[in-house]
Amino acid sequence: MTYAVKEIYLTLQGEGNHTGRAAVFMRFTGCNLWSGLERDREEAICKFCDTDFVGVNGPGGGKFKTADALADSVASAWPAGGGGQPYVICTGGEPLLQLDLPLLDAFHARGFEVGIETNGTIAAPADIDWICVSPKASAPLVQTSGNELKLVYPQKESEAHPSRFEQLSFQHFYLQPLDVIGDPAQTAAHVASAAAYCLAHPLWRLSTQTHKILGLP
Repeated sequence: MTYAVKEIYLTLQGEGNHTGRAAVFMRFTGCNLWSGLERDREEAICKFCDTDFVGVNGPGGGKFKTADALADSVASAWPAGGGGQPYVICTGGEPLLQLDLPLLDAFHARGFEVGIETNGTIAAPADIDWICVSPKASAPLVQTSGNELKLVYPQKESEAHPSRFEQLSFQHFYLQPLDVIGDPAQTAAHVASAAAYCLAHPLWRLSTQTHKILGLP
């Protein structure tokens, strides 16, 4: 298959359990919950996405005809001789629309640990090393196990209340305050409410978007 990729870049993971870890972010184009176009946001299943996953015009982006070509491009972004376990995070959009076993095998053949950040509406292949699921209200949740569940909070719909997910098979549970672009006061209120929930329900940990605070991509 041909893989359509918005961007590939080296950064520090800003969220969840691997916060601060060096990683190559590979962002696939396309999502099954929103077109990525502003004109469609109000009718989308996921209305609060703050990510540009449309097109292949980002740094390192493009269309890759083979899994080896894409894996080589990702490997070239990892610092040679820098030590550490090479790590690639497949994100989007929705990465499981494109991530397949040939690409996973190509990453592993180059020594990479492979993580994904998925909305959980598509079952993940068994060979993924780290699965982070971020459920969206009113969207079907198919992937009900993994390493971490990271819930954007609050979501208006009752289907996205944290209690709905607490019995699922994940090692870590995170609440991530909803970032309201252009409204820092509302964002701060979401941080406060998420922190209060974590204090009252210690199963959950607070995940903030540290990359935004630090000015990282």
